[in-house]
Amino acid sequence: MLVILPLMIISGILVGLLANYLSDVLPQTRSLSHPVCQQCKQSFGITDYLLLRPCHHCGAKRSIRSWVVQMFYPLAFIYLTFFSPNRLGVWIGAGLLFYFGLVIIMDLEHRLILNPISMAGALIGVCTGFYMHGWESTLLGGVAGFGIMWVLFLLGELYLRFLSKKRREVIEEVALGFGDVNLGGVLGLILGWPGITAGLLFAILIGGLVSGGYLIYTMLNKHYRPNTAIPYAPFLILGAILLLYRP
Repeated sequence: MLVILPLMIISGILVGLLANYLSDVLPQTRSLSHPVCQQCKQSFGITDYLLLRPCHHCGAKRSIRSWVVQMFYPLAFIYLTFFSPNRLGVWIGAGLLFYFGLVIIMDLEHRLILNPISMAGALIGVCTGFYMHGWESTLLGGVAGFGIMWVLFLLGELYLRFLSKKRREVIEEVALGFGDVNLGGVLGLILGWPGITAGLLFAILIGGLVSGGYLIYTMLNKHYRPNTAIPYAPFLILGAILLLYRP
């Protein structure tokens, strides 16, 4: 206990730093570049960045997300080590949470899921799926997840075309992005068949509840805007987490 607990905390801190770094630089530069302040765009010093200090140039504080991520991963490592009885294990479970965290942050902050992230997710999904379910269930799950999300993507496109024609105006918001389709395939590989069907069902239910709550809130506050798109990747991932990390 005296050795494992500090090891897990340090591992979580390092994973949190990496998650914050990739979330900061990849959406902006599409490469492993030097992190910059989101306010003045000046480069951070390495020590200032790692210790989550304010920007040395303009004094802007680090985002709440940076602090939440940095606290989440050590707690996740501790939970997976001492309290989670599922068969994922500490390192596979933490690796998936790292990937899921990147996708959620980028979708919430930038409304995108980068192709390199999707390709890395496919590799993670194949390896995890083969380990958990075998090749047949893994590949069937990947095809099913991608296929179901692709059909939903096409239905969303048809609906927006119909709405644009009816209103005689261009609607720029999209119901689903193709990154969500790729994510469906990745989650299908991880959950396997028929697990992906339950994962997508949970995602639809969670998304419906949150969207309904958001709609009621905006209407009560008179801030309602029709056709406002809500990032869907967090719902897809929450659906998968309910299955993967259950006791």
